[in-house]
Amino acid sequence: MEYIIIVISAIFVNNIVLSQFLGVCPFLGVSNKVQTSMGMAGAVTFVMTIATIVTYMLQNFILVPLGIGYMQTVAFILVIAALVQMVEIILKKVSPSLYQALGIFLPLITTNCAVLGVALLAVQKDLPLMQSVVFAIANAIGFGFALVTFAGIREALDLVDIPKPMRGAPIALLTAGILALAFMGFAGIV
Repeated sequence: MEYIIIVISAIFVNNIVLSQFLGVCPFLGVSNKVQTSMGMAGAVTFVMTIATIVTYMLQNFILVPLGIGYMQTVAFILVIAALVQMVEIILKKVSPSLYQALGIFLPLITTNCAVLGVALLAVQKDLPLMQSVVFAIANAIGFGFALVTFAGIREALDLVDIPKPMRGAPIALLTAGILALAFMGFAGIV
């Protein structure tokens, strides 16, 4: 039951983008087309899950035993950046086609604060490893769900006659605000 609560809460109630405002830059920047937003969602899911596992191990087996838990933010940033670089190098050698598909998104993930935010939240909530992994996957799915939904709305808005001053960023921000309000409707579920 705990896992179901974690999943529903992370995807709908406490959506990482729309409720906690983490990962807003890629949310606004990569949401012009559904196809690119789906690629970004997949890459974020992969990196967020692996980063949460690695940072969990780092926190519980190195930082806490050595008494340097105050270094977690710096250590997590370095680990995530190194992890993204390693994933990029491995994908380039092992699966060039997957590297081509995710190539543009991997550098963007390095600066995606949602990845760091989920890793830090998992540690702050003192979740065990399996719950941390479920928490990371659910948050990544929530990020992807919000991103793909927003991209679909933006594609539909391209077909509508929007007043000139509202085109581009103004209508995107207004739409993101309305989408965040819609997700607030899930607040009573969990």
